[in-house]
Amino acid sequence: MLEKYIKEEGGFRYLEKGEGTPIVILHGIMGGLSNFDQVIQHFSKNYRVLLPELPIYSFPLLKTSVKGFAKYLHDFYVFKKIDKAILLGNSLGGHVTLYFTNKNPENVEAMVLTGSSGLYEKSMGDSYPKRKNYEYIKRKAQEVFHDPRVATKELVDEVFEVVNNRMKVIRTLALAKSAIRHNMAKDLPQMKLPTCLIWGKQDKVTPPEVAEEFHKLLSDSDLFWMDNCGHAPMMEHSEEFIRIMDAWLKQRGL
Repeated sequence: MLEKYIKEEGGFRYLEKGEGTPIVILHGIMGGLSNFDQVIQHFSKNYRVLLPELPIYSFPLLKTSVKGFAKYLHDFYVFKKIDKAILLGNSLGGHVTLYFTNKNPENVEAMVLTGSSGLYEKSMGDSYPKRKNYEYIKRKAQEVFHDPRVATKELVDEVFEVVNNRMKVIRTLALAKSAIRHNMAKDLPQMKLPTCLIWGKQDKVTPPEVAEEFHKLLSDSDLFWMDNCGHAPMMEHSEEFIRIMDAWLKQRGL
């Protein structure tokens, strides 16, 4: 449905839909366009929504890091002539949002973080044990969500392919190490931008205490909980996620 809005130019592959204040969406390691399908459809009615595909598996290994992707986002801003945007990030995308905002506060109107790394996250493990065992990988993929049915066969197949591809595993592990290296705890108190935290109560990757820590350290933040929800609220309960984000943006006059 949204394929016709995907463009490949200037060294970027990205989606762009709508007009108005820019909302730039940043996906996670296993994320992509479909994770934000409903969110894009809704917000593109009143905003200019852009989703650049992070080059997780194609960037030079030395640049495959939170810092490298923040630079990539900066280059995307320049290419699309974006002065200021609302940033929405899930998981790794949230971490890139935080790093970018810390370095370029003048280019960010507000942040929306959901299941964001940056303080702590529980990964699938350094060695990917039993990676050739499809059922094991399926179970691990299902653990990302409260409702295991959200982990479709297509999604599980994608994860299975990644963990059995040596170069992709190396990049995934490089990102995991980069996330630990770029812990944001000391930077967050200096970040004064309006921030909306939308968190799944049953998130096992970035558990509820992570959201509470973000809320404590970010001085201008609002925290919203979603019940029966894991690490990707915008996928698991898209309508409720949209309702919360929409109301928050209106309340903040954004």
